[in-house]
Amino acid sequence: MSKALGIDFGTVRIGLAMTDSARIIASPLETIPSSGALQYLKKLIEKEKIEDVVVGEAKYLNGEDSEITGLQLEFVQKLAAQNVKIRIHRVNEMFTSKMASQALITSGAKQSTRRDKGNLDKISAAILLQSWLDYHHT
Repeated sequence: MSKALGIDFGTVRIGLAMTDSARIIASPLETIPSSGALQYLKKLIEKEKIEDVVVGEAKYLNGEDSEITGLQLEFVQKLAAQNVKIRIHRVNEMFTSKMASQALITSGAKQSTRRDKGNLDKISAAILLQSWLDYHHT
C-alpha cells in the first residue's frame, strides 16, 4: 500500500506528516519553509510513492472560510497541477494546533520544545492525517 502525506499549510512554515506503509499510523515528519515547498513536495511525493495528500482547511467555528483559506486553496491547486497522479483531500483543521499543543504537554515535552512552532505544525499535520485515516478505516 502507498503512503499518505499530511500537510498543515502556513504562510511561513508547512508542517508535514506521513503514514506508515500500511496506512495505520500518521507520524510527524518535519517542518519546511513555505517558500520552495512545492518543489520539495514534488520530490518527496515521488520518492515516497505517495498517492494521497491530506491538506488542512481553515474554517471559523461558524463554518465560514478564514483569512488563510484562499491561500490554502491556491497552494492545493498548484500542488495538484504539478503532481497529477495524487489525490488531494481537504480536512477541517479546526483545533489541530490546540490538540498538538496539548499532546506536547501530555508527552512531558520541555517548554522550549512546546514553544517551537515548527513542532506544533508537524504534529498538527499528523493529527489531520490521522483523523483522515481513522475516518476512512471505519
